[in-house]
Amino acid sequence: GIAGSDMFHQWNSVKLLVGHIFSACGSFAYIQRKYLLREHAIIDETKLWTPPVSYVLDKSLDLNAKGVILRAFDQFRVKSCINFKVWDSEEYYLNIQKLNGCRSYIGRKFANGQNLSIGAGCDSIAEFEHEILHALGFLHEQSRYDRDNHTQIFFKNIIAGKEHNFEKVSSKNTTTHETSYDYLSVMHYPKNAFTNGNEPTIITRDPKFQDVIGQRLDMSPGDVQELNLLYKCKSFIAFKMYCGFSNGNMCQMNQCTKNDNGWEVVTQADGGPSSDHTSLPSGNGNKGFFIHASTASGQKGDSARLETQTISPERKCNVQCLQFYYFHSGNESDELNIWIREFQDEQDTTGTVRLMDQITGPPTSHWKLHHVSLNATKQFQVVFEVQKGAENSRGGFSIDDINLSETECPHIILQIDEFENYLNTSASGTKIYSPQQYSKEGYAYRVAVALNKIYVGMFVELLSGDFDNELEWPCLQKQMTFQLLDQNPNMQQQMTKQKIFTTTRNKRSTLVWDNPCKTGTDILLKNNEAACGGILCGDKYFTSLKELQSRDFLKGGCAIFMFNFEGTLHVKSLIKTKIMQQKNENLTFDTLLISSHQNVTIKM
Repeated sequence: GIAGSDMFHQWNSVKLLVGHIFSACGSFAYIQRKYLLREHAIIDETKLWTPPVSYVLDKSLDLNAKGVILRAFDQFRVKSCINFKVWDSEEYYLNIQKLNGCRSYIGRKFANGQNLSIGAGCDSIAEFEHEILHALGFLHEQSRYDRDNHTQIFFKNIIAGKEHNFEKVSSKNTTTHETSYDYLSVMHYPKNAFTNGNEPTIITRDPKFQDVIGQRLDMSPGDVQELNLLYKCKSFIAFKMYCGFSNGNMCQMNQCTKNDNGWEVVTQADGGPSSDHTSLPSGNGNKGFFIHASTASGQKGDSARLETQTISPERKCNVQCLQFYYFHSGNESDELNIWIREFQDEQDTTGTVRLMDQITGPPTSHWKLHHVSLNATKQFQVVFEVQKGAENSRGGFSIDDINLSETECPHIILQIDEFENYLNTSASGTKIYSPQQYSKEGYAYRVAVALNKIYVGMFVELLSGDFDNELEWPCLQKQMTFQLLDQNPNMQQQMTKQKIFTTTRNKRSTLVWDNPCKTGTDILLKNNEAACGGILCGDKYFTSLKELQSRDFLKGGCAIFMFNFEGTLHVKSLIKTKIMQQKNENLTFDTLLISSHQNVTIKM
């Protein structure tokens, strides 16, 4: 059947949240949804799709919705074996349109285009995941035949005529694949779904989940597990590796050293860290493993290399993102270099090595998240190299929780250490800014995190830059993605908070997105460079202290905010011109291009 467009009464907090989003920014994706009609996963395999699932994005869709959909497809590619492709001539395909509300049929039902609606207010990652999971064969979580063991449904509190939305489905027609009931499922109704205004319609038998059900952050780990069981997934489309060094295992990586100080699997290291990243609070509290290469002895130039297994790119985009956490307890002259070794063919056993990134500078006091954009087109290895500098060292470099995917890296990472202390001691309205950054098209901007005791805002601000005379103003049809990272060590298990909007033309868009030297004010950047700053645009109530204390949004005291600025054009020459003016001329453009991604840490 179809999961329809019937909606329940939205609660007051929804209206409050939406009211605080700046309407001048453009088209925002509202996280709250219009919930759907009745109908866990179907048993009839003839109703399942044969990946890749073909789709058409109808012209009725808003620009923001199209960007959200493409971003959500990558979530499925990272977490499952479900791929998506633009429809060519396949008999079965999804016709994704802007109709009335958010709705989808259950499973594959119709040839020649099966409608799926992403209506007004439905254009968020979790909303679209919800509808796609319906199309892939998922029912609502509270419709499970075993739901009464986990929830109570209060029919007297349901709007008259909407009781059918809470019917259970038979075990004869559906399966749970013996998975546990998932209060965190993106397919679960919230507690007030279809309420007549009296009391909640759903009460969880475990009280701590009462305010959790109905989450619309992302697919839960349970959703992902069941999707992979339903489609018998043995591999993943865009996920290449995760290594957390559990049980002291080096994940089949090989090492080569120029002295006696090679990479070691340890539970603590001289000079720090005293524990691994994986099990940090709010982790499980157990002491785990990480890898460490010491620079405390030896000569300048001594190195330790660690090479991953050979990795085969599968996607045509030739984009990979390497993510890992590092801890630097050595000397600021020590280096952590990240290389890739790319093999031209099966006969090439040595490969071509390219330096992709380098970490150096003062020691750290916390584990730091780092991303490296790769662009391998052939089979390749990632090589981590620690090289000793000229000065004395008491420690070295440590690495933990490595993830590699065929997706794009975040454009800005703003890690704030001891975040709760920062939030409690800062005056309301305090803003923490990222350094100036350039989009792919050449627009200069920065990101701000605003602290307000129990709420945290996130904003973007256009800045004057080197290419302003060559750019099109106002800066419209650009998609901005704000993220609060769920720091689960394995990216496949993360439920990251995201809000997405597209800069569109409205009554105030010229003021907000025009050249900041025409509409903004004079500001001083972190390097004491004068610039023009535009109007801050974003969400004053992006997240709350209560939400931050859930999942792994705070880990080891750190909160990590990320941001992407996606354009409609790719004027790479503007960025290349700027980068090639840098002094270090012996590095390749591929190496220098990494500076278009910023990793920034703020600490008390």
